[in-house]
Amino acid sequence: MAQKTLVIDLDRCTGCHACEIACKQENNVPLGMYYNKVLAIGPMGKYPNIHQYYLPAVCQVCKDAPCVKVCPTGASYRTADGQIMINKEKCIGCKRCMAACPYGARTFNAEKKVVEKCTLCDHLQAIGEKPACVKACCAHARFFGDLDDPNSDVSRAIRHAGAENVHSLPDFGNKPTVRYILHKKTATWQKNPPKMS
Repeated sequence: MAQKTLVIDLDRCTGCHACEIACKQENNVPLGMYYNKVLAIGPMGKYPNIHQYYLPAVCQVCKDAPCVKVCPTGASYRTADGQIMINKEKCIGCKRCMAACPYGARTFNAEKKVVEKCTLCDHLQAIGEKPACVKACCAHARFFGDLDDPNSDVSRAIRHAGAENVHSLPDFGNKPTVRYILHKKTATWQKNPPKMS
């Protein structure tokens, strides 16, 4: 079984927003909408012991995605390799999936009257390329691949970081697969970061 997802190294992320811009450009995301949004977490602590990190928020590619469960038309679906997609031809713009997503990772395109989200650039994957955000990251903080493949970029990044330094956003029974690497020397992981929207 395959599970394509992202691993993001927050020790390396500089908050430059290159991933956010590349995503908008590659996917023609309208102004005011985001598939990928860089959030500043902090600053925290007291001077001189201040720490902060940047959290690129994206679809968490859940194994038990609530957005898929509530979709009345089947427009939101899970692929064989674990990705969560939207068939825009089936989407009726009811926004139930937006309400169901605990991370605020979906957005409504008012012009097209459909819900949209990160697709991990499936159109680029189809020609053997990585998602635009991964390619654009100047800090090499983003990894893409199959979590179930021990030789993939994501699996190697997780192994190298060590289990105690690998985090995920809160699990509400939906089993998010995106992982974040953050060592205590950089900052303290916040268990309940703000939503993307």
